[in-house]
Order: sequence, then C-alpha cells, then structure tokens
Amino acid sequence: MTETIKVEVAYALPDKQAIVAVDVSPGTTALEAARLSGITDKFAGIDLDNAKLGIFGAVVAPGQVLAEGDRVEIYRPLIADPKEVRKARAARAKERRAEEGAS
Repeated sequence: MTETIKVEVAYALPDKQAIVAVDVSPGTTALEAARLSGITDKFAGIDLDNAKLGIFGAVVAPGQVLAEGDRVEIYRPLIADPKEVRKARAARAKERRAEEGAS
C-alpha cells in the first residue's frame, strides 16, 4: 500500500467557501494538491497557475512541499490596492477638514 498524507485545500468567496480534504503522496506540492483537490470544479474562474497560495495564512511558493495536516489556501486577487484606498481616505478627510475650517 502506498503511503499518503492528509492535507486540505481551501478557497472562499464572500458568499461561498469550500475546504476539500485530499490524500496525497509525500513530496506533493501546494499547487499539485490544489489541482488534485478538484476545487476548480466548484468555483469558476480560479486560475491556479497565477493564484497566490498559502499554508495557514502564510504565503508560500507553488512548489512548497506539503506536510501532513497542511491546509493549502488559494487567495483571490485584491480588488483594490489597500495603500491606494488609505491614501484616498486620507485625502478626503483632509478636504473635509479644510472645508470645515473655511466655514
């Protein structure tokens, strides 16, 4: 019998999420586990070749070899750059303060 390790592959949208348990061979990478999980059949539009992957919240390379119990997380691309959002918010607050001071 071939030895396997148990890992999970997780993906989430705001309204739907899935964690898929997968038995893989030792030496399997994060990207290979994501492909083997079949999670792309449950969620349209996942681009595994370009997606960022992580293990328990820490970003890893697609070639990261997995250990027993690892949870591979597939991250969605950001809709907005957090730095740009903060800059815009600060600019609006500065404008409001200037308007209040002029009144």
